[in-house]
Amino acid sequence: MMNEQLTTQQIAQAAKQASFALAASQEAVRNRALLAVADALEAGREEIFAANGKDLEQAKADGLAAPALKRLRFDEGKLADVCAGLRALSDMDDPIGHEQLRTELADGLVLSRVACPIGVIGVIFESRPDALVQIAGLCLKSGNAVLLKGGREAAHSNQALFEIMRRASEEAGVPAGWAGLLTTREEVAQMLAMDEYIDLIIPRGSNSFVRYIMDNSRIPVLGHSDGVCHVYIDAACDPQMAARVTVDAKIQYPAACNAAETLLVHKDAAATALPIVAAALHVAGVRLRADARAQALMPGIPCEAADEADWKAEYLDHVIAVRIVDSIEEAIAHINRYGSHHTDCIITEDEQAAGRFFALVDSAGVYHNCSTRFADGFRYGFGAEVGISTGKIHARGPMGLEGLCSYKYILRGHGDVVADFAGKKRAFTHRKLL
Repeated sequence: MMNEQLTTQQIAQAAKQASFALAASQEAVRNRALLAVADALEAGREEIFAANGKDLEQAKADGLAAPALKRLRFDEGKLADVCAGLRALSDMDDPIGHEQLRTELADGLVLSRVACPIGVIGVIFESRPDALVQIAGLCLKSGNAVLLKGGREAAHSNQALFEIMRRASEEAGVPAGWAGLLTTREEVAQMLAMDEYIDLIIPRGSNSFVRYIMDNSRIPVLGHSDGVCHVYIDAACDPQMAARVTVDAKIQYPAACNAAETLLVHKDAAATALPIVAAALHVAGVRLRADARAQALMPGIPCEAADEADWKAEYLDHVIAVRIVDSIEEAIAHINRYGSHHTDCIITEDEQAAGRFFALVDSAGVYHNCSTRFADGFRYGFGAEVGISTGKIHARGPMGLEGLCSYKYILRGHGDVVADFAGKKRAFTHRKLL
C-alpha cells in the first residue's frame, strides 16, 4: 500500500514490525538493497528532477530565501553524491553484531556486549531532498526502520525519492514497511505520541524547534540544532593559511550548519593577519560585521558594525561576524558562551595553544588548522550522516552507523545459577577476553 493510504499509526506500526526482521536481516540483503536504490535513483533521474522542479518553482513564488533554495535544489551533482554515498555504505562493515566486550564471569559463563539497531527512528529534517536518501540509507545499513518527515517545500521531491527508494529496497528483499514518509505537521504531532512504536526521534532544525520536540514527546530525542561555528586565529598563526581556511569554512557551502559564522582574531595577530583574511573574504563576496577594534584594522574593506546579536547568529549566507580577542582564553570563553557546540577551529602554529583549545572548547568537533566544513559524516568516512548531534548522549558529532546502534548483553552459560555464587560454591573470575 502507498503511504498516503495509511494512517500515521499504521505507518508506525508497519515500521515497528519491519524493524524486528530488519535487525535480524543478513548484511548481504541490506547491501544489495542499498545498491539497488542507487541504481533506481539514477534510472529515475528525470522523474526526480521534474518533481524537484515543481518544488523549486513553488518555493521561488513563495519568496523562499536564497540559502534555502540552494538546499532545496536536487540536481545531477546531488544525485551523484547520494548514489556514491549509498554505494560507499554498502562497502562498509556491518555494524550489527559487532562485539564490543567479552568477559568471562566465571568458568564457562561468558558475557558479551554486541551492537544492535536502535529500532524505529523518526527523523524530522529540513527541506533538503538529498537528506532523505542519506538518512534512509544509513538506517537501512544499520538495520533500523525509519519514519521520514521533510520540509513541506520539498514535498514533491521527497515523494518521488521515497517511492523509488521504497520499491527498489523491497524488491531487493528488505521487509515491507521499513520506511515511512510523513507529509504534514499533524502527522508529526501524532508521531510524537507514539512511544509504543518509535524508539528515537532526531529533529534537525533550530534550537527552539528541537526544544519543542523534546517538550512534547516521551520518546527520547537526539537534537541536531544550530550551527554557530567559529574560526579562531591565534597569535602564532600563518596569515595565508588563516585566509585559506577561513574562506573555505565560510563560503564552500555557506548554507550548511558547519559553515563558519564568527571569526575571532587574537590581538597580537590582528594587525598582520586580519587585513589579509578580511580581504580574502571580501573578494569571495562575504559581508563583514565587526566590532570597533576589528573595523579599525580593515581600512578600505566594507564592514558593518556588529552587535551582541551577531555573536549568536547563524547567517547561513555570505556574512561573517568578526571580533578581536585579547587571549586564547577569551576566544574559548566566547565560543563556549555564544557557540552551538557544533564545530570550532583554531589556526595556530603553537601546538600547546592547539592542545589548550582541544581541551577547553566544549564542541562536538574541535579542529586545528582545517576548515569547519570537514564536519560531515561522508568526509569522516561514515558513509553519510543522519544529523550532527550537538549534545553528549548517546552520540555526538556526525551520526553515522555507530550512532544509529545501541547494544545488548549476551550471556552464554551451561546451566549456571546465581545460588551457586551466593552459596560460595563458585566464584566470579571477571576475566577480560576482549
